This record gives sequence, C-alpha cells and structure tokens, in this order.
Amino acid sequence: MNVAIVGGGPAGLRAAEVAAAGGVSVTVFDAKPSVGRKFLVAGRGGLNLTNGEPREGFAQRYGEPNERWDSLLGEFDSEALRTWAATLGVETFVAKTGRVYPREMKSAPLLRRWVQRLRDAGVGFAMNHRWIGLRRDDQLALDFETANGRVTAKADAVVLALGGGSWPQTGSDGTWVPVLSRLGVQVAPLQPANCGWETAWPEPVLILAEGKPLKNIVARAGSAEAVGELLVTRYGLEGGAIYQLGPAFREMPKATIIIDFKPSFTIEQLVAKLGPVRRNLLPEARVRWKLSDAAFAIMRASADERLFASAADVAAAAKNCAVRLSRPRPLAEAISSAGGVLWKELNDALMIRRISGVFVSGEMIDWEAPTGGYLIQGCFATGTRAGRGALEWARSHS
Repeated sequence: MNVAIVGGGPAGLRAAEVAAAGGVSVTVFDAKPSVGRKFLVAGRGGLNLTNGEPREGFAQRYGEPNERWDSLLGEFDSEALRTWAATLGVETFVAKTGRVYPREMKSAPLLRRWVQRLRDAGVGFAMNHRWIGLRRDDQLALDFETANGRVTAKADAVVLALGGGSWPQTGSDGTWVPVLSRLGVQVAPLQPANCGWETAWPEPVLILAEGKPLKNIVARAGSAEAVGELLVTRYGLEGGAIYQLGPAFREMPKATIIIDFKPSFTIEQLVAKLGPVRRNLLPEARVRWKLSDAAFAIMRASADERLFASAADVAAAAKNCAVRLSRPRPLAEAISSAGGVLWKELNDALMIRRISGVFVSGEMIDWEAPTGGYLIQGCFATGTRAGRGALEWARSHS
C-alpha cells in the first residue's frame, strides 16, 4: 500500500504524517528543492500557528459551508494543533490578540523537527518533481517533470496539496488548475485574498500620509465591518482591516471602503469637542480630535473643504470617510488566495468524486480565511482529513 502526497506545505506534510502513522508507504513530491517554503516565509515575522478563539466562532471565519468546517475543526482544532506542536518540543502561547505563536517565534526549528519525524516514520521525499498530469492504469499514475525528463509514479491513493496562487516563488503557483480542469474537476478562479487594495491618491495625500498608519479605526464594506489598522501606501491601502473586507469588496459593483477614524466617539461628541469653532473647521478638528496626519490628509482629499459648512459635516466625514478602490493587488503579492476546487466536487473525506482515490487539501480547496492563524489551521485541518481519507482508501483498495 502506498500513498503519494503532491505538495510539501503544511497541508501536504500533515497528510503525510497521518497516512504514515497508519502504516502505509508515503512519498512526498514537491516541485522545489525543499519542502515548507511558504511555511518558512509565513514565519519570518513570527509564526502564527493558529488562534485561541473559542470553537463556536472559529468555523465562521471560513465562510460557507459552515457544516464542513464544524466537522473539519472538530477533528483537528486549535488545541489539537498546539498539542501537536508540543510533541515536537515546540511550546506555544496565546498573545493578547488571540494569535498563537511558538515561544521561539520562528518556523524553521519546527519545520526541521517535523521533517525529521516524517523521515523517521519512513516518509520518502522526491524533490524537484513538478506535477503535470494524472492517469489511471492498474493504479493511479502521476506524471512529473524533473531535471531528467518526465517520470511517472504510481500510488494506491493520492493527496493533492499544491496550495493556491499566492507567493508563487515558494511553489504555490496555481499551475495545477488546468491539470484538474482537463480532468473535468470544477475549479473557481484563484483570486488574491488578504491583500492590499489600490486607489489613486492625490499627491497631497501621499506627501503627508504615505507610509503612515491609520490606527484604532473601524472600516466597513457594505454590511461587513473590520476593526484594526490600515497603512497608507503609494498605491492604496494595506493592513489587517482591509484584508478582512476582501470578500465584501469582491461582491461590490464598485469597491468602496468606509473608514471611521474616531470609532470611540459619536458625531455629537465630536461636535462638542469643536466647541464654538466656526471657521477652519477641518484644521481645528485635526488638533482637537487628535487626528493623525494620514487621517487628516484623507479627509481633506475626500471632499472640498468648502463643503464642510458645519462641525456636524466634519464629524460625519470623520465617521464615514469613503475611499473608492480600483482593484486588489496582484495575486503574487497576496498573503493567500480565494478560489480553488469547489466543495461540491469533494466528498466528506475530501476525495474528488469523479476521480476515486484522489484527495485534496489546503488552499487548493475553495475557501479563504483572515490572517491571525486561521490559514495555517485550515491547512492542518484539511490535511488531517485528506490524509486519513487516503489511508483508508489505500487500505481498502490495494
């Protein structure tokens, strides 16, 4: 009995670990010279493994279908991931934000120990193997491009874990999409997620605000709301708050972000802070409300100052400042991607319904989640399910 794992990111390595623990022969194939490259990049600023949010709210972070995520997280949740890390000698802690990090704050030590454990369990690694096709002979036949030409590997079960389309330099380049499409599998187009959005700032805004943060704001897009920070860039806006609103922006005919620069104050309270001021309303508000340079510049550009006829007008602009967005940043720059294999193409074990014995995991599936540990948790949860599915299939069909 043998299982092939195509893709050496967290979803693929987790699937390999689960399958190998069941006693089957496992080989991990990857297009790059080493595994876990995106995992290492994600850990450069501190590896955010998962989140300490209670289970009842966790599944909601992944959107529809909720019942799928209730089941996947029920099998491998954030506590299970922390326990798993502990078995590798990696202690974790929950930050004030709810994010869970290793004490070492790095991904390389964890990855080294993980790969060594897989090797000790008998998992083989075939690097510099780019997947280009799938056939069924007496077994499943996987075609790869290598430095020595095309090679074929056969397996009783296969787990595909090739990632989405973001950070292609790490191997997550989406080249698998046409391969599965040719096999009749429906794939939603890969789109940038958890990324900045572009807008054409006037030069006065850039002079005063470029590279500066907008802290303690509330941002809205339609009925969606996000609390956090934004960063003004030459091309537009970056930051956690705008990342969370990406799905809402994609649903809008004309993407627009509404920023509340003073969420802890009502319009009436802001008006009261201006007192008897009747002239130079925006400059006075900048001082009395302690507006940041970036907030002041954006408010000044959002409307002709002559339209601020009263303190209430300025207060309303501070609470509901609209910025029209043109498009998201390119997919290659995004932290993650939306789109992928449609859920309806997969059964509960994450096996492709039309290709028996082939399972899918990680960002290849059509889901997205915000930053904060939810992305890696989703990869581990789907990798666990796909690995078990492949193990059971190999046992029953070899």
